[in-house]
Amino acid sequence: MTPERPAVLGIQVHAVELSDATEIVIEAARERKPLGVSALAVHGLVLASRDPEMRHRVNDLELVVADGQPVRWALNWLHGAGLAERVFGPDLTLEVCRGAAEEEAPVYLYGSTAETLEQLESGLSKMFPNLKIAGTRPSRFRPATEQEAADDVAAILKSGARIVFVGLGCPRQEIWTYETRLQLSMPVLAVGAAFDYHAGLLRRAPSWMSRSGLEWLYRLIQEPRRLWVRYATTNPIYVAGVIAQKLGRDFDSIGKRPEKQVRPG
Repeated sequence: MTPERPAVLGIQVHAVELSDATEIVIEAARERKPLGVSALAVHGLVLASRDPEMRHRVNDLELVVADGQPVRWALNWLHGAGLAERVFGPDLTLEVCRGAAEEEAPVYLYGSTAETLEQLESGLSKMFPNLKIAGTRPSRFRPATEQEAADDVAAILKSGARIVFVGLGCPRQEIWTYETRLQLSMPVLAVGAAFDYHAGLLRRAPSWMSRSGLEWLYRLIQEPRRLWVRYATTNPIYVAGVIAQKLGRDFDSIGKRPEKQVRPG
C-alpha cells in the first residue's frame, strides 16, 4: 500500500493508523525490503522542520507516522486525513513484535544502555514467548567511527535479524535509520522512548491524558529537568507553525541532501 503523505511544517507524515503501519512493516520484513520508519512527535517534527539536513533525512524515510496526538490533529485539521488514532511508538513496537513472533522474523534491539536492553529483552520475551531476539547493541553515547558503524551493520546482518528497533533518541535515531536502512535491507524503526517504556523505566500516561494530547505533560512531571526546556521551546513553535500553515504559509517540504554522513552510535 502507498498511503498519502501530507506535510506538516514541511515534514511529510504518512496518514496511517497503527494497524496499517504494522502491516507495512511486517510486509517489508517478509519481503526483506529496506524500510526506514520514524515515529515522530512534536519535538522531532519541529527539529526536522528547522534543520534542512534532518528534514531531508526524515522526508526520505519510507514511513513516518504521527507518534503524538498534536501531529495527528494537525494532519486532520490541515489535510482532512481523518485519522482516528495516532501511531504511538511504544504501541507500534508491540504490534510489530507480535507480528514478528507470528512470522518467526527475528528482531534486533539497537541503542539505549545495556541495563535497559536487558530489561527490555526480558519484558518483550514475557509478552511474546515466540519472539526471537537476534541480538542487542547498546549506544556508545558518542558518534561511531566509520569502522564501528560498518561493524554494527555487519553484526546485525550476521545475527539473522529481519527487523531492527532503534532507541537512540531523536534526532540520532532518525540519522542512524536513514543511513543504515539500505545497507540492512530490512525494516529499521526509530521508536525512541519505546525502549524505556517496555523496559519498565517509564510509566504510560493515563488514557484520558493520552487522548487529550497531554502525554507531554505527564512525561514532564516524570522528568522535569530533562524535558522542560524541550517542551517550553518546541511546543509554542509547533502551535504557531501549524496555525501559520493553516493561514497559508508555504513551508518548504524538501530539505537539501546532507553533504557528509553522521554516524551516531
